[in-house]
Amino acid sequence: MIHQLIFAHPKPGMSEKDFQDYWVNVHAVKYASQISQIKKYLIDTRIPYGPEPEDPRFSGVAEIWLNNEEEQLASLQSQEFLQGARLDEPTWAAFWRTVVLDTTTHVLLEGPPPSRDESLIKLFAMVKRKEGMPLQTFRNYSLQVHASLDLQLPGLRRYYQCHVRDGFYTIGEALLDCVSILWFDSVTALETALQSPANVASAQDLPNFIEMKYAYTFITQEHWIIGPEPRP
Repeated sequence: MIHQLIFAHPKPGMSEKDFQDYWVNVHAVKYASQISQIKKYLIDTRIPYGPEPEDPRFSGVAEIWLNNEEEQLASLQSQEFLQGARLDEPTWAAFWRTVVLDTTTHVLLEGPPPSRDESLIKLFAMVKRKEGMPLQTFRNYSLQVHASLDLQLPGLRRYYQCHVRDGFYTIGEALLDCVSILWFDSVTALETALQSPANVASAQDLPNFIEMKYAYTFITQEHWIIGPEPRP
């Protein structure tokens, strides 16, 4: 199954709150959810945390699950996309700052079953592999070595690594190689994890396999639009 991640930013002049409200309550419901090939769909809205940048790189993430490439292509050719979701995007999003990644998700800690009313927060970590490192070496290291360090974080409830699919490397280099998603009970629980010896060990390992200058993290609250059970 394709797990697509769409990172988005408000259009000029639109506040982050208005952007998030429109995305969750209008665009997602009225347009994107009408695309029949989408099996599951949620939106993660950014939560302010720590020193706030004047212009955050992203204000949210859409997570979309599709069965395969054939259904993905059909979704992009559908009237619901062409005459609906795509036409509506300039209403609220700075589309020139949007980043779209098709990923294959590796569940490293399954955790509790997802539900619409859960209050867990999510840490997104976007990374690019170390220069000169073969892609498969990066994937193996991330999944088999680094993941074992992250799994020691206190309070970690779920942990996914979403590796960018091979198709993004067909004619060049993908913008990113992996997006890790880590769930915690609250911002306080996340802070405890970040201050732990386990996180010190994890942070010290990062330069072994990623380019630190491209690493980017932010935290979110999720909003299910379709799911968590896939629709037929």
